[in-house]
Amino acid sequence: MFENLTERLARTVRDLRGRGRLTEDNIKDALREVRMALLEADVSLPVVRQFVERVKARAVGQEVMQSLTPGQALVKVVKDELVDMMGAANEELALNAAPPAVVMMAGLQGSGKTTTTAKLALFLKERKKKSVMVVSCDVYRPAAIEQLKTLASDVGVEFFPSSADQNPVDIANAAMDFARKKFFDVVLVDTAGRLHIDDAMMTEIKQLHASVNPVETLFVVDSMTGQDAANTAKAFNDALPLTGVVLTKTDGDARGGAALSIRQITGKPIKFLGVGEKTEALEPFHPDRLASRILGMGDVLSLVEEAERKIDRKEAEKMAAKLKKGKGFDLEDFRAQLQQMQNMGGIASLMDKLPGVSGIPKEAKDKVNDKEFKRMEAIINSMTMQERRRPDIIKGSRKRRIAAGSGMEVQDVNRLLKQFTQMQKMMKKFQKGGMGKMMKGLKGRLPPGMSPF
Repeated sequence: MFENLTERLARTVRDLRGRGRLTEDNIKDALREVRMALLEADVSLPVVRQFVERVKARAVGQEVMQSLTPGQALVKVVKDELVDMMGAANEELALNAAPPAVVMMAGLQGSGKTTTTAKLALFLKERKKKSVMVVSCDVYRPAAIEQLKTLASDVGVEFFPSSADQNPVDIANAAMDFARKKFFDVVLVDTAGRLHIDDAMMTEIKQLHASVNPVETLFVVDSMTGQDAANTAKAFNDALPLTGVVLTKTDGDARGGAALSIRQITGKPIKFLGVGEKTEALEPFHPDRLASRILGMGDVLSLVEEAERKIDRKEAEKMAAKLKKGKGFDLEDFRAQLQQMQNMGGIASLMDKLPGVSGIPKEAKDKVNDKEFKRMEAIINSMTMQERRRPDIIKGSRKRRIAAGSGMEVQDVNRLLKQFTQMQKMMKKFQKGGMGKMMKGLKGRLPPGMSPF
């Protein structure tokens, strides 16, 4: 998300380097670029105007601090205003009510509402340690109830059965009675979507809302619809008391205008981002972290949190102990590292959160993808245990056998072995002198803007 916006803003900052201070003229030129970048990102025009005026008012005439260049000074102002525009801080779900706390999911058809219900159920179960039940009140869309039942089974939460011949309000009331008897902490109510906002839909959902009295009413909206996402959320909020927004399909939206417009247009906070198809691909929305990503500064906090959740601690400790004992880093270890990286969402997810990645040419980014990791893993899987532990024995005939077994070419095997050798050298540096020497070993090999110093 935000690739084009990030690229334009980075270019604007580069143009300001070397200036002594931020003047009205150079700010005017820079903000023209910022305005165009935001409009191209499909941010609403009134929001763009307001944002640019606020940045201009804060930046013009501002003396550059000793530690800052004009470009950095403008970035600080832009970041502060971006954070303010998106809502200042993460707003968690208000679940501190008498259980069961009800969360109602609303939205248009095709926005990813049912999938998001399952993702949120998993999030609450794993990260908030809540007992969760889901119920579908969508009696119109074919297979909607079965879809939620399957997803509930996948994420390991309770599913309350319903059928298409029932009344949605009756379903919700029965679900609430069951949840009270079984002492569930949270009930997620999935409602029917429509192709557009109509009176019948709003009447039904108002009745549902009055019946279950939810602590949260979340509007699920497809970020790919851009400005329309914000306008639809506003229209929906005029009819129903929304408490927050969930933006879905943000991994496929290179523009990201919806994320920047919704808070200003609706006055409602974005609470979650859907960042992929998997059931664990739901992130709490942190405006400050997203602003950092937009400005090419990465999102190290989210990266650390993700690592803590998804990296196998026992495997990591085993690897560290092995290196401390002076045992070499072999292809079994290399494969384990590849698998850990894929568990964290793959290289695309990691690159999105790493500082300085915006400085890497797009062509170079496109060459680094998760398919390459899977190919590397396939090659290692085609090796014998002896070959994985002693890569030095892999010569001509072995290479041909490994290539044939993995469906690759011999040059692919050679490339993997070269990459493994480079990783092995880094691990030796880590073994001899810790992280400091390892980072020095990396210096100069990283793309521009990604130096560790």
